[in-house]
Amino acid sequence: MNESTSLKVRLPVFVLVLEVVILVLYAVFVTYDDNANAKLQNNETNPMDNSLYRDYPYFADVQVMIFIGFGCLLAFFRFYGFSGMVFNFLTATFAIQWAILMQGFFQFYYDGKIHLGVINLLNAEFACAVVLISFGAVLGKTSPVQLLVMALLEIPVFAVTEWAVLKYIRINDAGGTILIHLFACYFGLGVTFALYRPGLNDGHAKETTSYHSDILSVMGTLFLWVFWPSFNSALTFKGDDQHRAILHTFIGLSSSTITAFALTAVFNKRGKLTMADIQNVTLAGGVTVGASVDMMISPVAAYALGIMGCTACFFGYKYLTPFLARHMRIQDQCGIHNLHGLTGLISSTAGICAILLATEETYGPSMYQIFSHRAPPEGDPKLLELQRLIPGLKPGLGRTAQEQALYQVAAVFSTIAASTVGGLLTGLVMKLPFMASPTDRDCFDDELFFDMPSDFDSVEILKTATSDDEKGQIKSMDSKV
Repeated sequence: MNESTSLKVRLPVFVLVLEVVILVLYAVFVTYDDNANAKLQNNETNPMDNSLYRDYPYFADVQVMIFIGFGCLLAFFRFYGFSGMVFNFLTATFAIQWAILMQGFFQFYYDGKIHLGVINLLNAEFACAVVLISFGAVLGKTSPVQLLVMALLEIPVFAVTEWAVLKYIRINDAGGTILIHLFACYFGLGVTFALYRPGLNDGHAKETTSYHSDILSVMGTLFLWVFWPSFNSALTFKGDDQHRAILHTFIGLSSSTITAFALTAVFNKRGKLTMADIQNVTLAGGVTVGASVDMMISPVAAYALGIMGCTACFFGYKYLTPFLARHMRIQDQCGIHNLHGLTGLISSTAGICAILLATEETYGPSMYQIFSHRAPPEGDPKLLELQRLIPGLKPGLGRTAQEQALYQVAAVFSTIAASTVGGLLTGLVMKLPFMASPTDRDCFDDELFFDMPSDFDSVEILKTATSDDEKGQIKSMDSKV
């Protein structure tokens, strides 16, 4: 191995430093929340009222998405399966423990401590999803040290952006369209812009898939697909809001899936199905319904959003991704701008429309619970009237539908701006020479960072093929196997 990419010193030292910092911060600042603190339990405590039973099922579902769904999905390259899955594992594990601290200081900090419960873990996993989406933009072109640095820097930027948007702009974003998908997308694009590799503009000999890697990747798609309703509904109000979120997510995913099959067959020159489209485009509906997922948008709107998101995502992969690489120095390896950026913008627009159309006639008094910032402010006589109908309703800001829509627009632009700037700066840090960055020749190759099993050598011919004739012979050999 080249000394410039050796992990022998870099990775252990960096991990050791991170662990010391985290140990100190956990020791000083982290304690149990009320639901996990034995001292606060007594003979009148009903164990079944513990928040664990409300939050853990969603935490478990998102765990599957993070570690199995993303892990398998990112293992689609023939020679980068180990790296796709294992770097996802490493990055996700660190991102979650780091997000517990960073989000904790902004959301769960009082009496001088971060109070830890399962809800913290769930929020941290959403922050982790942000990092893994951004990872997709630089897949195959980064070292594990670089990915840990990306997580180290992205999580604080995300935590600050999330806190500022929710505290000061105050928006509706139940499915995380703005704060998860758009932030992750434009942060990742900022990173890949800073890490631009002109030598990879025409592709790479190892930038290829195989029969088995595609199967593994579509397994990741299936895990994400199955558990996406939990992702979109986890932080919504319990009851009818969460019920609608699950319904809308499933309907949106279903419509985007069958649309993806139709589009890939129509636009394939031989009228066949393309695995890359099935692995990614089928998921577009889950993102597209996100911003309005808990609103009364109607099932038909969720179905239409799934179709719209899938169509935008499909044509983005086909035309926009190559354009960005050739003309804007943005080498978006997994096409995150299509699955998370374009669909996120459609979803945000749909959410704004849903806010403008929301009336008490459609929602009843619960409108002021779903759109909490439109609830009357403290001291307004209407607030007392609504609180008799909805006990526990909190005072709002008294915004009109038009005002709330403008705040949603402001949140979209401010999130994109913050994430893009954060991504560019993070990318510049990742370019530093001691980050074990692979050379262009060593990209998309597990052998650079892993001890490979003996059967890996049997496909070495594919890695050294440089002429079109050789590649054609290889494809012919593959078709006969």
